[in-house]
Amino acid sequence: MADREHHYHVTVEWTGNKGQGTETYRTYDRQFKVTASAKADIAGSSDPAFLGDASRWNPEEMLLASTSACHKLWYLHLCAEAGICVESYCDKAEGTMTEGKQGRFTQIVLKPQITLRAGDDIEQAKALHHQAHEQCFIANSLNFPVLCEPEIKHV
Repeated sequence: MADREHHYHVTVEWTGNKGQGTETYRTYDRQFKVTASAKADIAGSSDPAFLGDASRWNPEEMLLASTSACHKLWYLHLCAEAGICVESYCDKAEGTMTEGKQGRFTQIVLKPQITLRAGDDIEQAKALHHQAHEQCFIANSLNFPVLCEPEIKHV
């Protein structure tokens, strides 16, 4: 069977020109808008450490959110297939990025807090995180470790 391809399209528009363009590093705002078909816009900026607006999403947060969401979606799928009923799932993911000659992420740690239906197998539910990681499209595209430290309990 041939690999299927999926194509995604977004528009990222810089909205931070304050009238002087990028004449100097401090004469422009870092705001941008992400749009995709009929979806709600995402208001973005750079991290406040890089003169960004803390009230807007920055690319680093979006990478972290994408990684967490992809893992969660695979995990829920695998649990459903295994007959494990997830009642709640909340990930408080953390990412580490270093600056230097070339800034880069060095690690993401997913920290999902999961509640299962009473009687479901917690050890099997923990093991499914490994499979979810192996299937996660985003994690498979990254060049740094993505770790998972789940906390699982019953209702």
